Amino acid sequence: MIAVLTPFLTAFALSLALVPLCRLLAIRMGRMAHPREDRWHRRSVALLGGVAIGVSLFVGAGVFGLVSQLPVLLICALAAFLTGLTDDLINLKPSTKLVVQIALASTLLFFDYRLNWIQSVTLDSLLTLVWVVGMTNAFNLLDNMDGLCAGVALIVGTALLIDLLPGATGAAFADVRYLAILLGATGGFFIYNVHPASIFMGDSGSLLLGFSFAAVTLSSNHDGAGRSDVLSIVAAPVLVLMIPIFDTTLVTVSRMLSGRSAAQGGRDHSSHRLVAIGLSERRAVAVLWLLAAIGGAIGVAVDYVSRSWAGLAALIFLVGMALFAAYLAGTRVYDENDEHLKARNFTPIVVDFMYKRRVAEVLLDFCLTTIAYYAAYKLRFEDPEDFMKNFANFTRSFPVVVGAQMLAFFAVGTYRGLWRHFGMRDTVVVAKGVFVGVVTAQLVILYVYRFFSYSRTVFAIYAVLLLLAVTLSRASFRLVGDYIKRQKRSGRRILVYGAGEGGTLAMRELQNRDEAVRLVGFIDDDPRKMGTRVHGIPVIGNFEALVGVVNRSGVDQVVVGTRELDPNRLAELRALCARSGIALSRLHLGLEDLVVVTAEAPHTRPYIRRVEP
Repeated sequence: MIAVLTPFLTAFALSLALVPLCRLLAIRMGRMAHPREDRWHRRSVALLGGVAIGVSLFVGAGVFGLVSQLPVLLICALAAFLTGLTDDLINLKPSTKLVVQIALASTLLFFDYRLNWIQSVTLDSLLTLVWVVGMTNAFNLLDNMDGLCAGVALIVGTALLIDLLPGATGAAFADVRYLAILLGATGGFFIYNVHPASIFMGDSGSLLLGFSFAAVTLSSNHDGAGRSDVLSIVAAPVLVLMIPIFDTTLVTVSRMLSGRSAAQGGRDHSSHRLVAIGLSERRAVAVLWLLAAIGGAIGVAVDYVSRSWAGLAALIFLVGMALFAAYLAGTRVYDENDEHLKARNFTPIVVDFMYKRRVAEVLLDFCLTTIAYYAAYKLRFEDPEDFMKNFANFTRSFPVVVGAQMLAFFAVGTYRGLWRHFGMRDTVVVAKGVFVGVVTAQLVILYVYRFFSYSRTVFAIYAVLLLLAVTLSRASFRLVGDYIKRQKRSGRRILVYGAGEGGTLAMRELQNRDEAVRLVGFIDDDPRKMGTRVHGIPVIGNFEALVGVVNRSGVDQVVVGTRELDPNRLAELRALCARSGIALSRLHLGLEDLVVVTAEAPHTRPYIRRVEP
């Protein structure tokens, strides 16, 4: 542990001292990141923070003897760093940086650094090139908000360090020390980069980080030792590096489908979309840190826990990230008057599938059915020997269960609802589909296999898991939307008078508006409702509590959401709001007569028909 901790602390201290010097140097040289339309920050911030990371890394590598152990990795990392630094100073073309990245990835290949994901040397070489170049650019794209890239790098590096450290010797231990030094250098910079950042790392830092992490995943297994199964070889690095992969994929696909260049800058990253739907900048970054930590933990668990349970957790996490991507893809981040959007005239394909074609919804249910049925067998037969004895039953019955379930969901109308309005009635429909699917599958198995040696407990567990999984997947959009709306810290502060049905309707109407509003709570004269919550929003108290809130200037508007308010109390409320200069509104609901213009034939004169409510 000391052999790893010492390089980390040395690089951390060196980076901590160098970052202020780099910031001062950047200011004197005029190397500042100025506000632009396609950039997030709204003030000028010094660049060249990546210089502190790079110098700390290479000095640390020299001090701790890595130059002779990892010459290829260090030379290529230095080239990636210098390429980024050149871009920070004179703005290289994207094509120039891409050529350099391909050359560096090819150099790693020449010295036998590979992914070793598949047996075909040709295909594995191509995958290695894509992996190195893609990961290098992924961290470059991730550097779009204060503390995001550096924070994710610390999480990713820690996960990789934990994964490589046990039993690491020789070249593998050199990789561990390289990671420790890189983490220390990044940690020293991170202190100055958290919101509000006083310095950015620039391309010199982001390209160095992305290339280093990609190269270490190759150097850790290029000799073919340590890992022998596909789950460990492929899933571990992908899960650990999920957030850079996720953000790059979301941004690239969205820009291409919107007629934009993938290399064009923009405020359409996952972090920007989280802020657009109502989170603060700090919370948006924290959400991505949390997801990176979850992916890293699952990636590390692949090598330390049961492969079957780790694989199950990985599938659930990937399904969750797919739902997260679908939610973010529906966020408006492009100007509707943008010429690119007018030319293409279609929405991102993820949203189109989720809400129109239903293809992604069916694929999701297929994955959830598979996960639920497999998990049911794992929970029923916890002992590995019992599980293997009954695995043949799983494989024989799996096609029957999946086919019956998909047909059942289609028959009961599961694919007719809208996720953003998912409610109790939709849950009942899902429950019907699960019940019909389970019963149908059991009847088919009874007819074909006489249900011999099959466990009824498995189907009971499967039904419960599938109901929970499908319901949560459908309700996820609404749950996330409601949570984000409650987390708003900006906008007009509104109190709703009345915590009954009318108040609930007023709350929903206010939350569905595009304007920035923040619901402070409910006011209700019924003492039984005091201290309760309505859809997560507290009932603050009665009229006296409202007076206290108004006197403290804790509200900008009061909305009356009940028709049963006493006229005298309404008059007091109007007087109170008038004295305090607070807007007072009232929710009006009713049905109006409609005037419809129709014509019986093209040449006949239109007539007016009144439609009664």
